[in-house]
Amino acid sequence: MLPAYHKLPCVPILTTDDVLCCHVPCLNIFSVFSQLRAQNQVLKKAVVDEQANSASLKEQLKQRDQSLRKQEQEMDSLSFRNQQLAKRVELLQEELAASEAKGKKGKTKGDSPSQHGLQTQSVFDEDLQKKIEENERLHIQFYEADEKHRRQEAELRARLEELEKDSEQHQGVVDGLTTKYMETIERLQGDKARLEVKAQTLEREAKECRMRTEECQQQLRRCQSELNRQVKQSSSVIQEKVPFNDTKFSDYNSLNVPPHNRRHQLKARDVAGQALSFLQDLVAALLNFHSYTEQRVHIYPLDSSIEPISPLNQKFSQYLHENAAFVRPLEDSFLQLHQSITEDTVTVLETVVKLKSFADNFSSYTHFLQKILPYQLKSLEEECEATLCTAALTAKNQELQSDMKRVTSVFEKLQNYINLLALPSMLSFDSLCLKTLTSAVFTQLAACLHSLHDAIKEMSKHYNQKASLEQELPTVTQKLCTTTECLLGSLGSLTNSTGKPRPQSVPYREALSNRRILTSSTESREGLTQQVQQSQEKIARLEQEKEHWLLEAQLGKVRLEKENQRIADLEAQLAAALGGSPNSQTAAASTLSAQSHEEVGDEESREQLIKTHYMARVGELTTQLQISDSKAVHFHSECRALAKRLAIAEKSRETLSEEVKLANQNITRLQDELATTKRSYEDQLSMMSDHLCSMNETLSKQREEIDTLKLGSKGNAKKNKSR
Repeated sequence: MLPAYHKLPCVPILTTDDVLCCHVPCLNIFSVFSQLRAQNQVLKKAVVDEQANSASLKEQLKQRDQSLRKQEQEMDSLSFRNQQLAKRVELLQEELAASEAKGKKGKTKGDSPSQHGLQTQSVFDEDLQKKIEENERLHIQFYEADEKHRRQEAELRARLEELEKDSEQHQGVVDGLTTKYMETIERLQGDKARLEVKAQTLEREAKECRMRTEECQQQLRRCQSELNRQVKQSSSVIQEKVPFNDTKFSDYNSLNVPPHNRRHQLKARDVAGQALSFLQDLVAALLNFHSYTEQRVHIYPLDSSIEPISPLNQKFSQYLHENAAFVRPLEDSFLQLHQSITEDTVTVLETVVKLKSFADNFSSYTHFLQKILPYQLKSLEEECEATLCTAALTAKNQELQSDMKRVTSVFEKLQNYINLLALPSMLSFDSLCLKTLTSAVFTQLAACLHSLHDAIKEMSKHYNQKASLEQELPTVTQKLCTTTECLLGSLGSLTNSTGKPRPQSVPYREALSNRRILTSSTESREGLTQQVQQSQEKIARLEQEKEHWLLEAQLGKVRLEKENQRIADLEAQLAAALGGSPNSQTAAASTLSAQSHEEVGDEESREQLIKTHYMARVGELTTQLQISDSKAVHFHSECRALAKRLAIAEKSRETLSEEVKLANQNITRLQDELATTKRSYEDQLSMMSDHLCSMNETLSKQREEIDTLKLGSKGNAKKNKSR
């Protein structure tokens, strides 16, 4: 039976065009992968067939060995039989010699045998001689056949060992080439995937650059249109509504006539709307907080449905039940204030009359908080006096007492500052004093709002901790848990609503870091340029390696085809040798000569393949170079546009920084003027107070003198009458 490695199928290997598909869509990747998987299956099947054929060859060799041993055993038995026959012949020859000797003795004695006995003896002698000759001839033929069989067996064994070695070598070469090709294909697929990802990244970046450019253009157009609109609006305002400025009589300019500014009105209405939204959230949170606090008073530490609560908590619950009468007017009065601010009115502190009603309502709510504060503190003390109250729970109740005091104190401060803001609508103030007062009040008001947020945040944190401790008590009920959760939710809403007016500030370190990043943009651009150059060099190096391995794959394919052809020729030679063909040597010689001619042709085909491959790659690289040049020109133009925008931004930043410096200088100058004016007013007030005191003293003296003169004149008149 012939070896089975000549049945290896011709596995289709990927060509250069199939492997060089680094810029095709992802669909080609799946087709290449399916082809490679099919090739892998065919190779696996070929290896399994080769293993099966090798096993069959081993079985045939085993059968040959068994038949050889059987023939050796037969030859041994024939040799033993031949030895026995030889001994028998020797014995017969001895008996014949003895009988002849006896015959001779008989003749000497006169006892001659009969003629018939001599003829019989001669017949036996001839027959024996023939048997001996035939035995010798058969022995010679057997020996020659045995020698020929041994020689043929030795030749076949040597030939079989040689063919097995060749088969193992060819199988190793096939496995090595298969592994090498698979590794090369996987590496090329990885390179292809990376290049595709990079190409997609570059396309995405280019798309983002285009989108940013379009957005910048749109912003520029919007800015231009907005500036044009503002110029037209300002021109119309200047033409239609010029502020009061009498150039002939300058005394009239000192009149307190506030100018009308529509933009200021819109901004004021917007600010009032935001404040109304915050206040509505605050009012809703306060209503929920007071309502759930009232429910909790009826549940803990004593449940009113089971036993009556203490008189203190009853009074506290009654006051809490009236919270809507103090909280709702805050929203209603501020809503009226917001509605009073329109585009046609002049909104300043002197004209906002509705602010006084809001201040009164806020004062009422502050008095309500002051009224319920002692009951809140006493209620927490009753919770601490309960039998199941732990030390940790007592500490949390004490912290809540301090938090409630702090919240009430902050509301009192807010009340004072809101009342100060409402004063200009009832009293007349000097413009400079009013401006100073307003600035200081708003600053302190913002600080109080921040303090309110911090206080409520601390109270919410302590209430959460207290709730977690109460959950561990054995007497806690589901009703209490639900009420506590609602109370915590209202505290969270209250924290969020008080935290809304606080703006998010940028930390100083982060601002410095942003400034350093902005100032080092040029260095960053140079670093990015170096990174791009390094990436391009790496891409070029990877492309060269890819070209090298593609060429190696093509050459490996050619070598594999030649190895398959050589294996087929060897199998044909083996078949001719096993078949005993007399022309096997001539066929082998012709095969060797044909192989030598094929090797020469392989060198030529290899050179032609390399030339074709490099020509194709040169064409592809030329196309890619043209595309890259066009992209580079496009990106260069975009970079120039971005550089111009950056220069404009730098100029605008410098201009704004100069304006900020001027504004800071003006602020410093105004603060100095304010301090000087304040000192002068204080001196004037002290002088006026001293003058008033002296005038009062003078008036009192004059009145006393007038009284004495009146009394003297009355006395003189009486004397005259008596005379």
